[in-house]
Amino acid sequence: MDRRTALTLLTAAGTLGVLGVAGLAACAPPSNAPADPADPESELEMTTIPYGDDPSQYAELTRPAGGSKGVVVVIHGGFWQAQYDASLGRPLAASLAANGWTAWNLEYRRVGNGGGYPATFDDVAAGIDALADVEGLDLGTVVTLGHSAGGHLAVWAAGRGSLTGSDWADPAVPVTAAVSQAGVLDIAAALADDLGGGAARSLLGEGSDDRDVLADPTAQLPLDVPVRCIHGRSDTIVPPSQSSDYVRLATAAGADVELLEVDGDHFVVIDPSSEVWAQTLEVLDALV
Repeated sequence: MDRRTALTLLTAAGTLGVLGVAGLAACAPPSNAPADPADPESELEMTTIPYGDDPSQYAELTRPAGGSKGVVVVIHGGFWQAQYDASLGRPLAASLAANGWTAWNLEYRRVGNGGGYPATFDDVAAGIDALADVEGLDLGTVVTLGHSAGGHLAVWAAGRGSLTGSDWADPAVPVTAAVSQAGVLDIAAALADDLGGGAARSLLGEGSDDRDVLADPTAQLPLDVPVRCIHGRSDTIVPPSQSSDYVRLATAAGADVELLEVDGDHFVVIDPSSEVWAQTLEVLDALV
């Protein structure tokens, strides 16, 4: 199945509700697709590195051919559901490496394969901290880049050091900036709006503790690292208000945050051939 088909299925998940499309899992993109010899990016070497024992606890490392600008942790979306995997992040990782970045395409347990609260958050934290064990990396610049649910996790990871008293509050590899691509940044609003057919509640479960706060990037404001939000004006899956409201609140709290509104839908932000992606690369370069 090609990438466009995968994105079409993801659109269906947002329209029908992620809990009603589990049967699409069999159509997930292959994790070992052969390289295209006509594509110069296919010459880049990708190495899979586990950070735990679960099959979903791994990351794909792609280094640039020359010097590295820093590390970008790519966190894929899919409303935190198991049928969507790290293959969605591979085209971005390849483009990042071709443009001088070290890409760390992170997989994690999702709802349906052992994920949810707190396992998904444990994995994102552990997967980023595993960078400390990779030889030859300069971790002076570590940017999280995530789409949709991955945008939520990218910004959450950038602020986890503020979660005093939690298991996530002492990162071994601090995030220096975050880029959210059509991210779900306000969990309270996502719950109230039943975003994705109950996706946020499926992630968090029905616990009576403070997980709704610990999992919500908006509740972490202000972050002490830059956050850049990119969102399509025509997004019907994650409403643009998820980004604009976050930026408004973050700005009022004194955070370093910016919003780039672009023409297009939910997926234009992860199309490596688009002008929006070219703008995203410029945003990343400005964070070095």
